[in-house]
Amino acid sequence: MAESFLVVDDHPLFRDALTLAIKAAYPNAGIEEASSVSAAKDLLIRGARYDLILLDLSMPGISGFEGFLELRSIDPKQPIVIVSALEDARIVHEAVTLGASGFIPKSARKPELAAAIEEVMLGNLTLPKGYSPPAEDAGRASELATRLASLTPQQLRVLSMLRQGLLNKQIAHELGVGETTVKAHVSEILRKLDVASRTQAVIEVSRIDFDKLTGGE
Repeated sequence: MAESFLVVDDHPLFRDALTLAIKAAYPNAGIEEASSVSAAKDLLIRGARYDLILLDLSMPGISGFEGFLELRSIDPKQPIVIVSALEDARIVHEAVTLGASGFIPKSARKPELAAAIEEVMLGNLTLPKGYSPPAEDAGRASELATRLASLTPQQLRVLSMLRQGLLNKQIAHELGVGETTVKAHVSEILRKLDVASRTQAVIEVSRIDFDKLTGGE
């Protein structure tokens, strides 16, 4: 069976570049494209599954790793590799800590893109050339990323809605569950993130947004 890929990027030219890189390594691959995280989510919700998703972090309406976490919440086992123009070591580190299958810089040439994709498909972690772990000052964010990675898909959905400012009743309506279930999820989220309130949870999660890590690059 031919390999299947989903390319998620809002720039048509780079989607084309990734498609060419994939074809160079897997000539018979099936490749779908999504110009937004919302479109990618719709595909996954409808049951589509891929050998690999290639996701750009910097897209309109998406903050930090929000898009990655949203896709992961639908299917935690779906391999996702980050392809980004942001190459700060702290961003790469957080991506891997959150469970990304690799990090490929957009500055890579087509042969390098193809080789990196092949590495991920073989089950290996691919990282930018010259990457080294960040300094100790990133420790707190790394701990938070590890705790975020421990949340269940439903807890990630609830956390996303908390960030939108939704109340328990509204979250319950969106998820089709009772308020008691939502309260239980919120309690587990607070426990796993080691915070005392919903507000603290939202503030803590904002710590791993790459625009804050890089000072708004």
